Amino acid sequence: MDSKVVQNKQMDMRKDVFEKCFKFTTAYELQKKGVYPYFRVIESAQGPEVIMNGKKLIMIGSNNYLGLTNHPKVKEAAINAIKKYGTGCAGSRFLNGTLDIHIELEEKLAKFMRKESALIFSTGFQVNLGVISSLIGKDDVVIIDKMDHASIVDGCRLSFGEVKRYKHNDIEDLERVLKECNWKPKLVIVDGVFSMEGDIAKLPEVVKLCKKYGARLMVDDAHGIGVLGQTGRGTSEHFGVEEDIDLVMGTYSKSLASIGGFIAGARDVINYIKHFGRAFIFSASPPPASVAAVSAAIDIIENEPERREQLWRNTNKMLKSFRELGFDIGVAETPIIPVIVGEDELAFKFVMMLQEEGIFANVAVSPAVPPGKALIRTSYMATHTDEHLDRVLEAFKKVGKALGVI
Repeated sequence: MDSKVVQNKQMDMRKDVFEKCFKFTTAYELQKKGVYPYFRVIESAQGPEVIMNGKKLIMIGSNNYLGLTNHPKVKEAAINAIKKYGTGCAGSRFLNGTLDIHIELEEKLAKFMRKESALIFSTGFQVNLGVISSLIGKDDVVIIDKMDHASIVDGCRLSFGEVKRYKHNDIEDLERVLKECNWKPKLVIVDGVFSMEGDIAKLPEVVKLCKKYGARLMVDDAHGIGVLGQTGRGTSEHFGVEEDIDLVMGTYSKSLASIGGFIAGARDVINYIKHFGRAFIFSASPPPASVAAVSAAIDIIENEPERREQLWRNTNKMLKSFRELGFDIGVAETPIIPVIVGEDELAFKFVMMLQEEGIFANVAVSPAVPPGKALIRTSYMATHTDEHLDRVLEAFKKVGKALGVI
C-alpha cells in the first residue's frame, strides 16, 4: 500500500483534542429553549436590586451579604487607592508587587481573625490552590467534606498527598477516615458555611476529632466571615472555637466587597506558604483598589453591627416563609437558602420564570448538586427590605404552584 495512503489513514484515526468541544451542545439547546440561566448580563451595581436588559430585578443571587459593594466608604477607599497607586502592581508579591497597603491589610486581617499572621491572594480560589498544594506533600493526607468547595478539591489535586473524603457534615464518617490514617500527618479542611446547602459545619465536633487523632484543621470561611459570630469573625467565633482552628481562609467577594482572598494562622505556617505557595508566588499581586476596599469593609463590619443584625432578620424571615409555603429548603440555616426542585430542566424553567416575575436567582444542577436534587440557590443581603422579600415570596409561590413544586 502506498505510504501516503497509509499516512492519511493513520491521520484519520487520530483523535482531535477539540472533539469534546464540538460534541458539547447542551448550552446551545438550553439557549434555543429560552431556559439558559448562565452568564446573564447585569447593567448596574450588585445591590438588592439590579438592572438587566433595562429592567429592574430584585437580586437574590448575590453573595453581597452585608451590601457593602456599593457602600460610599468602600468606593471612596478604592478610588483613593487608584489615585495614589494606579490600577495595578505590574508583578507578583514575591518580587516587585508588594505595596505598603498589602502589608497593612495583612496585619489588619490577622488582627481581625485573631491569628498571628495573614497572607493575601489575588482570588479566593488561588488561596486554596496555594495553601493546600504547598502544605500537603507525598507523605501527607488531606481530608475533606464531600461538599467542600471546588477550589479545595482542586487544591487537593495539585498536592502530592493522599486525598480522603467523608460524608457531608457526618462526624462519624470523619472519625472513620481519621482512624484509617491515624499515624500519618494530616490536614482536615471544611467549609464553615457550605455554599450550596446553606448549612454550617459542625466545628466543635470536628475540633474534638482533630485533637483526638492529631490532625490540623483548616476552615474555608468564605461565606461565614461578616455573617456569623458575635462580631462577624465567622464560623469559629460562632461556635467559640477560634483558638482551636489552625488556619482560616476567607474571600473578599462575599461580605468584604471586593475580589481576592486570604489565609490566616500561625506566623511560621503563613511564612512557609508565602515561600512555597505557587499560586501566590506566580500570580500578580492584588490591585490597590481591591486591597483598599477590603480594608474599608472590615472597618464597617466592626463599626456597624446593625448590618449583620438586619441580615439575620431577613434570613430568619425567609427561612420561616419558605417552609410555610411548602418548599424543600433542606438543611439551610444561613443567608444561603436553597429551594430544592428536583430535575435539572425543571430548575432551569423555574429560575427563568422567576426572572419574568422580576426576580434574579441562581440555579444549581448536577454535578454541583446530587442528581435529582437541582435547586434554586437564593441568598440574602442586609440591604433587602421587607417589600423586596415579600415580592420574592410572592414570585416563588406563583412559580412554584405553576410548576407543581408546591
